[in-house]
Amino acid sequence: MNDRRYLKWYNKVGYGSGDIAGNVVYAFLTFFVMIYLTDTVGLNSGIVGTLMAAAKIFDGISDVIFGSLIDKTKTKMGKARPWMLWPYFGCGICLFAIFAIPTSWGKVAQYAFFFIFYVMLNAVFYTANNIAYSALTALVTKNENERVQLGSLRFVFAFTTSTIIQAITFGMVEHFGNTAEAWRIVALIYVVIGIISNTISVLSLKELPEDETQIKAETTAPIEKYTLREAAGLLVKNKFYLLILGVYLLTQLYSAFTGVGTYYMTYVLGDKSLMGNFATALNIPMIIGLLLVPTIVAKLGGMYKINYSGYALATVGRILVIVAAYMGSVPMMLAFTAIASLGMCPLQGDLNAVIASASDYTYLTTGKRIDGTMYSCTSLGVKIGGGLGTAISGWLLDAAGFIEGGVATQPDSVINMLNVMYLWLPAIFCALVTILLTRLNVEKANQALLASRKA
Repeated sequence: MNDRRYLKWYNKVGYGSGDIAGNVVYAFLTFFVMIYLTDTVGLNSGIVGTLMAAAKIFDGISDVIFGSLIDKTKTKMGKARPWMLWPYFGCGICLFAIFAIPTSWGKVAQYAFFFIFYVMLNAVFYTANNIAYSALTALVTKNENERVQLGSLRFVFAFTTSTIIQAITFGMVEHFGNTAEAWRIVALIYVVIGIISNTISVLSLKELPEDETQIKAETTAPIEKYTLREAAGLLVKNKFYLLILGVYLLTQLYSAFTGVGTYYMTYVLGDKSLMGNFATALNIPMIIGLLLVPTIVAKLGGMYKINYSGYALATVGRILVIVAAYMGSVPMMLAFTAIASLGMCPLQGDLNAVIASASDYTYLTTGKRIDGTMYSCTSLGVKIGGGLGTAISGWLLDAAGFIEGGVATQPDSVINMLNVMYLWLPAIFCALVTILLTRLNVEKANQALLASRKA
């Protein structure tokens, strides 16, 4: 482990604040875009779900492309910072447009309008910004503990932002008139906040010189140029990248289906204001735990055991949420949601450090440095997992007979489906993540490689 410290406290806080911008986009879309489209605009949930799924085709291509472009970028700002800064303005424009669908247009035009801006947001602007932001973890420090600290801080900001957005959005929309115009005003407010926080984050950091990001005296393999196809090949051959990608997909599917909470609170519990209570139960324990993760990881000397043990606890917690729901106890649901969230803290806090270690694994085995391409798993997992989860949610609601237009009640078939989506599926995703994490011991693999070179 490199013991040199590269970052001041304000660098770390500045980096973490970048996830305010990220969650202005991600949390707002995950928790509110579907209910906005169905209950305000009046679009069919099944068709919207299909459009979201189709958009993922473009996402899968763009992630590796932008990761490779970041690796090949050389500017005074560095490799990643330019790609984090400028594309976010495109994120803001597209986010506003999605929540500003002209209500006077016909349905076909509205679907087309949504699809175009949804694809541009996810496949272009959010991809470039998010991959660059994640890659900075490996480009501004070589100290593993600092990398864990950066990961923890970014998710403290992420979950704080998500909590606030979930708690206040419905209230803000109602304050501005609970109309399509109200959604546009709220979206514009979030866009302005996102642009400011993203810019502050970019300016608070400085990337290390390229020669400092290499692992020196630990491998004699030369650093070679590579094509996009070669970079993709390196990713596929790295088993830890594939495991991390699987973890990202499952955790984002989890987030997407807990995002059904907007419907669950409205139509099952009959009180959409409970969204704020559940957001608090979900995110406050996460924020508190994230602050402790760097210390715990440092004391344990690694990330492997705490990650899979934490998710095992999260799985138990989500199972107990199901039990509490069928008992009809909202307080117990909140308590077990908090326990599950606490179990997820370690992975959320150190996942960027795990990815950095996976990138080191590629370098140790091939002599090629592909940090940007490696971090494509963050954007790829977030967009495909989150987008596919939202799309599947739309299909399931439509199949269950969901009635668009903001009606007061839904058929029993929809209520039953919401129970499956909000209660059962998140527990299943937690269990699957736990299984993958038991195989994600990249630290041990790197130590073995280094030991073999010194032998």
